Amino acid sequence: MECLGSRFAHLKKLFDSSGSIMKQPTAYRSQNLAMRWLPAILVGSAVGLVLVLVVATNGPSEDALDPDETPPEMVWIPGGTFVMGSNTSAEPDEKPAHEVTVNGFHMNKTEVTNGQFAAFVKATGYLTIAEQKPDPRKYPGADPKNLIPGSAMFVPVEASLTPPWPNGHPPWWKYQAGASWRHPDGPQSSIRGRQNYPAVHIAWDDAVAYCKWAGARLPTEAEWEYAARGGLKQQNYTWGSSAQGTDGKWYANTFQGTFPHLDTGEDGFAGLAPVGQFPPNGYGLYDISGNVWEWCDDIYNSTYYASSPKDNPRGPTTGDLDGGEMQRVRRGGSYLCADTYCKRYIPNARDKNPADSGASHTGFRCVKD
Repeated sequence: MECLGSRFAHLKKLFDSSGSIMKQPTAYRSQNLAMRWLPAILVGSAVGLVLVLVVATNGPSEDALDPDETPPEMVWIPGGTFVMGSNTSAEPDEKPAHEVTVNGFHMNKTEVTNGQFAAFVKATGYLTIAEQKPDPRKYPGADPKNLIPGSAMFVPVEASLTPPWPNGHPPWWKYQAGASWRHPDGPQSSIRGRQNYPAVHIAWDDAVAYCKWAGARLPTEAEWEYAARGGLKQQNYTWGSSAQGTDGKWYANTFQGTFPHLDTGEDGFAGLAPVGQFPPNGYGLYDISGNVWEWCDDIYNSTYYASSPKDNPRGPTTGDLDGGEMQRVRRGGSYLCADTYCKRYIPNARDKNPADSGASHTGFRCVKD
């Protein structure tokens, strides 16, 4: 489920040179049946495929902003050596397991919240990619009225977990015009009263802009996994070896119930949770597992582990392409990770998306040297 894809690359593919709608191919990531980001809904009808877009205004809404001017609290992650990846994983991009050494660094205690992101926007006037109208020059032949700001949004639905799907892609994802960090559940929603929820619909480019403003940066993939493990050695989870729900204990915001139809919220939350609601890991980091995917600095390369340097790896210089674009790494899983479908909240699990793409389950945290 989790892999989405490029906002711009896939919107472009919806149109041929005549401006007619093309069926969007579906991508797969092993048995996880990953979906490329469809920036529109393609539905079948008697006259063919129809592009459905919700007309919405997605401009700034200052009354929804509740800036948190307090600098985000950071914790110290001592440097050290660990085993990165897993030789027993079903995912080939997590192999081979290899020894890595990282220097010490500071890391945000939680994911960047709406309040913290609002302070950045207030200070800079920044507009996220989801709030920007797609550039019509990138889509020759496209009807300009269809180029509407928006983002990918999860929608609960009763559906098969395996293809074929009626419209060629998992029906629990849709491109929602008007969705953004200000309007996380669509254009009629707001972040009022959600100051301590993680900011979502954040693209890699947006996360980098925030980090630069904060005098920080995104973690490398090696730093992220080292920090996520919390000092534990090759454990299954960021908190140890006990599975979610063992003896009634819950360690992260993940999906319980029947994916993608019903999250029963046995862990205390059905959907996104405010930050800091679950126990921290050994380094004092909250929500490093589950809740929202977190961007890393690295370019994604599925075979990088075979040649990664041991000391402070910064990631490859080239990587796997999606729609002609290199992708960036995401880590940590999200509230949509279900044990029965996408158990990707474990510390060695990797994910990726192009830098221009956010979604309703994607945020970030920063580090400082």
